[in-house]
Amino acid sequence: MSHNKIFLAAFLLASILFLTLYRLPAVLASSAVQNETTAQNSSESTSTTQAPGNATRAAREEKALQDARRKQLAEREAALAAKEQELQKMSARIEAQVKALEDSKKRLDDSLKAKSEAQKKKQEEKIQKMVKLFKTMKSEQAGKMLDTLKEDLALSLLSRMDTKTVAKLAPFINQPRVVKWVTENLQEK
Repeated sequence: MSHNKIFLAAFLLASILFLTLYRLPAVLASSAVQNETTAQNSSESTSTTQAPGNATRAAREEKALQDARRKQLAEREAALAAKEQELQKMSARIEAQVKALEDSKKRLDDSLKAKSEAQKKKQEEKIQKMVKLFKTMKSEQAGKMLDTLKEDLALSLLSRMDTKTVAKLAPFINQPRVVKWVTENLQEK
């Protein structure tokens, strides 16, 4: 039973301590707020009875301050709106310039592609003319002429000729060149 009494005493002590620590400051604060409010009310009643002009002057000053703040805010808003419009105009100009550049790039690319295709076609026509020339020449003369050309050009011409013409020219062409041409043709297939 003595343990129960100790426990009960500890519990009561803890409760008192809790109320003292947590409730007392709140009670004191609320009483202090009431005292302060009462003091303000009494000072306001004395100040309004003593100087009604001071209260209206303070109200006018407060209103003037608020009007000045509103005016500043309105000026800032107007400045921001103007800057926003300017940024939108600049953005539109930049977008138009980007679009114009993209269009110019596309036209240039198309032009370069057309020029490249025209050059390829012209080169192909030249090669076909040379193939016809070598077909019409005597085999020995054509073979000697093919030997004097650069190797890649000679191989390209041989590749465009029919096998009958190459067979006629082969004895008169440098044999390593003919072997290379045969090897390339076998690898392509």
